[in-house]
Amino acid sequence: MPSAETTRTDVPKPEPVQPTKEDKVAAAGSELIGGPLGRRALLGTSWLTPVRVMALVMIGMFALGMVQKFPCYDGAWFFGASSQYTHACYSDIPHLYQGRGFAEGLVPYFDRLSGDMDYLEYPVLTGVFMEVAAWLTPGGGSIQDQEQVYWMVNAGMLMVCAAVIAVCVARTHRRRPWDGLLVALAPAFALTATINWDLLAVALLAAAMLMWARGRAVAFGVLLGLATAAKFYPFLLLGPVFLLCWRAGKWRDFWRALAGAVGAWLAVNLPVMLLAPEGWAKFYTFSRERGVDFGSIWLLITQRISIQITPSQANTYAMLLMFLVCGGMAVLVLTAPRRPRFAQLAFLIIAAFILTNKVYSPQYVLWLIPLAALARPRWRDFLIWQACEVAYFLGIWMYLAYTTSGDAHKGLPTDGYHLAIVLHLVGTLYLCAVVVRDILMPERDVVRRAGDDDPSGGVLDGAPDVVVFGRADYPPRHAGYYEGPYVQWGTGYPEGSHPGGWYGVGANNAGGNIAGGDKVEGDEVGGHGHGGHEGGPPQGRSL
Repeated sequence: MPSAETTRTDVPKPEPVQPTKEDKVAAAGSELIGGPLGRRALLGTSWLTPVRVMALVMIGMFALGMVQKFPCYDGAWFFGASSQYTHACYSDIPHLYQGRGFAEGLVPYFDRLSGDMDYLEYPVLTGVFMEVAAWLTPGGGSIQDQEQVYWMVNAGMLMVCAAVIAVCVARTHRRRPWDGLLVALAPAFALTATINWDLLAVALLAAAMLMWARGRAVAFGVLLGLATAAKFYPFLLLGPVFLLCWRAGKWRDFWRALAGAVGAWLAVNLPVMLLAPEGWAKFYTFSRERGVDFGSIWLLITQRISIQITPSQANTYAMLLMFLVCGGMAVLVLTAPRRPRFAQLAFLIIAAFILTNKVYSPQYVLWLIPLAALARPRWRDFLIWQACEVAYFLGIWMYLAYTTSGDAHKGLPTDGYHLAIVLHLVGTLYLCAVVVRDILMPERDVVRRAGDDDPSGGVLDGAPDVVVFGRADYPPRHAGYYEGPYVQWGTGYPEGSHPGGWYGVGANNAGGNIAGGDKVEGDEVGGHGHGGHEGGPPQGRSL
């Protein structure tokens, strides 16, 4: 039986959520800048709005990440086989300036390379980004000077992408702009931002999610298609959109998003595909033929159990696992007691792709950081995960230092690197488990705790369900007892089916009787609920 939900239009606009009032870790951390915001503080009277603060903090942290790369910029990229690893400041950018023909003025995808790679092995939009940076790099001086300038030019362009990410995350959840600080202050973000060109795709995807949150399905699809033209993984978000639109019956918005994504991807790829098919296909053939590599669970199995896994086998195993994850996600979406939030599913599908992939480069954490900030904006869980990722960041460079330092063996041996891989896997799985728990127990979801439904869901926010199964199809109608706060969702009855009033899950402050579907006054956790009765509305539910 589908549940019918609508949103009342006469409810006052709620105040923005202040993390220092609901998050103990955020409150403790705020002591560094004077403590939590006081109740007499005047909000909205300064030009330092939350969005501007996010951008400034992100630029500052990005600059610190650039400083961390200084030992390599000053020589470790150019002298000594292992010094760039012992200083943990490696970057692909300066090495590929000459290695992929940019120093000689070769055109990506059209001109064949003379080294170990016959064509540029990056998607088209990333290749354009790299080429533009090469155009901005002066050709005079030594090759070392040119590589240093090329890295600096790319860093400046990537800094713009980082600021866009912070601003988009801060604006996606209207009531929670300060969640953008999770992204801006993420240590793994600063450490990995200039290793490769991933921030271009991350910025486009963050902008796409902002457009979806604003209900602009076509703009979302176009930006998602551009993000996929820069990196492969963003297209996976069409899966969660499909499942959520299925449950809510929002097929028109899904097809508009799909059309925008396909059209934008073709607009970027089709010219190169037709004019330089061999160069265009290099990214896909390289991804398919690449063997088991650093950071993956497959490398851990290969080295610990001495089982040889060929590239073809790894592709098959990874694809099977992803199919299982997608099937499980479909069951989760259609049977969850409350329709999952878009950001939660986006995080889960990208995390599953990372966990099952043949390789985990340290900069791949950038894919997850904005999604984690939207899916689970809780500082404790976020910092636990970040600690695991920083450990892996250090572990892979120390392991490479060990393997490239000859008999000196400077760095981390194989067993230590395996521990770093395990920490990365466990940390990511931990955050996935917390997000899944929030889906199955929506009252634990900090975003919904104040009455929000899906602030990043756009047309899905507050929409009625059309297709549900299992527990979601037969919500309990009788009173239950719960010791603790319950969430009032902020959704109402279908027009004409009830004289008015909000329904959801309420509680009295003493932990009294709960009645799913009864009228609840107020929109805060622990608001006063009415006693349970057996004759409640047919679509009410208690959690």
